[in-house]
Amino acid sequence: MKLARDIMTTEVVTVTRETSVRDLARLLAEKRISGTPVVDEAGRVIGVVTESDLIDQNKRVHIPTVISILDGFLFLEKPDRLEKELKKIAGSQVGDIYSDEVISVTPETPLDEIATLMAEKQVHTLPVIEADRLVGVIGKSDIIRTLI
Repeated sequence: MKLARDIMTTEVVTVTRETSVRDLARLLAEKRISGTPVVDEAGRVIGVVTESDLIDQNKRVHIPTVISILDGFLFLEKPDRLEKELKKIAGSQVGDIYSDEVISVTPETPLDEIATLMAEKQVHTLPVIEADRLVGVIGKSDIIRTLI
């Protein structure tokens, strides 16, 4: 069984929270990648930003359903979602649009576990982290290459 270390890309392209959305789009297009880890000043992975995050900037805003009762408003959905969507749509830097939930693997993670993680968590880019250090990244294309 192949492990993460066997299929990962070791020349990792990263961005910071301060990277502009325009520069991110250019980078993803030029490198032909679908996402990249977001790192802090110390080089630690703090999140991931993907093409989906860029696409979200161009979608329609979902206005939460509200009921008006006696001059008061009752939200039928969490209003926080609207705030998050608006921030993402108006974002000009990676820090405005990236996902800060880091789902990662180690170099010893087996391929079947990687594929399961990607499918169940609906992630396209998995940082490979060893001893708090980014050592690689796995994208869906890396998994597809193992089929060849």
